Amino acid sequence: MKKIEAFIKPFKLDDVKSALMEVGVQGLTVSEVKGFGRQKGHTELYRGSEYRVDFLPKSKLEIFVADADVEKVVETVIKVARTGSIGDGKIFILPVEDAVRIRTGESGEDVL
Repeated sequence: MKKIEAFIKPFKLDDVKSALMEVGVQGLTVSEVKGFGRQKGHTELYRGSEYRVDFLPKSKLEIFVADADVEKVVETVIKVARTGSIGDGKIFILPVEDAVRIRTGESGEDVL
């Protein structure tokens, strides 16, 4: 099993969620987060004053999938979330040793 963490632009969230459901993703967790990468924020003008926005809003998706589904899920997120401009986000793929469904006690890929 793998955990896929995807950081995307918030306005792409609904499109990515719909596309993931179409390719068979059963569930995902979404968090509203703030951060910066190479983009390092930007400056904005508000009521005549310029100020620096260091942390930009992002949506963090956490998706747990079987090893066989990783490539399909990653390709789907890339295809749908890409705008071609800086700050489109990143995807991280992490190994998952085990998972347990609390209600039934099932473990392993049956939990997915």
